[in-house]
Amino acid sequence: MPAHAALTLFHVRGIRIGVDYSWFFVLFLIIIVTSDFYESVLNAGTDSALPYLLAVISALAFFGSIVLHELGHAIVAMRNGIGITEITLWMFGGVAHMARDTDSPGAEFRIAAAGPAVTLGIAVACGVAGVALAGSEQGFLDAMLIEEGAEVAPALAVVAWLASLNVLVLAFNLLPAFPLDGGRITRAIAWKITGERNKATRFAAGLGQGFSYLFMALGMLVLLSGDPINGLFIGMVGFLIGSSARGAMQRTEFESRIEGLSVSDVMDSDPISIPEETTVALALDEFFLRYRWSWFPVTDAAQRFLGLILRDAADAVPNESRATKRVSDVFESDSSHSLQVRDDAPLDSLLGNDALKRFGALAAVDSEGRLKGIVTANQVGRALRDAMAEPPPAP
Repeated sequence: MPAHAALTLFHVRGIRIGVDYSWFFVLFLIIIVTSDFYESVLNAGTDSALPYLLAVISALAFFGSIVLHELGHAIVAMRNGIGITEITLWMFGGVAHMARDTDSPGAEFRIAAAGPAVTLGIAVACGVAGVALAGSEQGFLDAMLIEEGAEVAPALAVVAWLASLNVLVLAFNLLPAFPLDGGRITRAIAWKITGERNKATRFAAGLGQGFSYLFMALGMLVLLSGDPINGLFIGMVGFLIGSSARGAMQRTEFESRIEGLSVSDVMDSDPISIPEETTVALALDEFFLRYRWSWFPVTDAAQRFLGLILRDAADAVPNESRATKRVSDVFESDSSHSLQVRDDAPLDSLLGNDALKRFGALAAVDSEGRLKGIVTANQVGRALRDAMAEPPPAP
């Protein structure tokens, strides 16, 4: 799966929506395939532009439904206190990048189920619209099973196609194969039953690996039957599910090795922070030039962590304004709490943390939000290396 989007499309509620370069290939492929489809079902001539127009509308509507699916995950994640850095569209759908992993089976279930719930809602909405356009339920069902030369109305053809595709996406996502949504729901249920996240992850990832073999075998059968494009696509889906499941297994192994360690065990407990009322000039002279760091945590009078001041942001302030401009005017606020972690949080909660990858460190705070330390990616990596050098824990 892509780590981050290559190009930004737009922002929704502060979440960057972007695309990987592979998305353009799939967009082009969908337009080509569906234009031929619409040309046949509408009995349109080869010189008609209508099939291509409907194909473009269908492709954009489909990817719009994928964005809504991922926004479902994102909004529920934010309501559970988990920041979302971005949503990436790519060859095989979309990915909502969470700033950290879930910390309870309930949160895992809610976040995993939110995407399929949105897709179900889209499918139902398309069904209602389709019945209205067709004049009857049977007419809409017939439109979803379009045959060549059926002469279905253009609007109904698009709605039926979009409904069919969302039903397919829903069914696929609900397979109990980690990391699909159904696999995450399975992990949440197993986590609730066993009380152990690592054991639940191993179970769900094992199912994911089993389904990956089934998909690759099915892809081979389709390929040998004379359909190379669909065969390769199905096989690639199986390969990606399998590789993601193996990655989850490896991460679970890491987590089991550092179980019992918290952020406070590895953090620097003597952090240097810049008060929010400090002038930019003083921040540059007394902090950035002195320590040569690229950023510093910003705190209020009670030492509560507010966000980060970046060297680039301070340098961007004109020389004549630096003596009056405050750090609070130019710092990067942490309103989403994605730049901080509780000092008593398990160390394994930092594995895969996007903000830790981006800045190389996070602010460690207490229950009141007061800055207590700085935990760096190097410190987490060192703890992992030390743990992996020890014998594995007894099962």
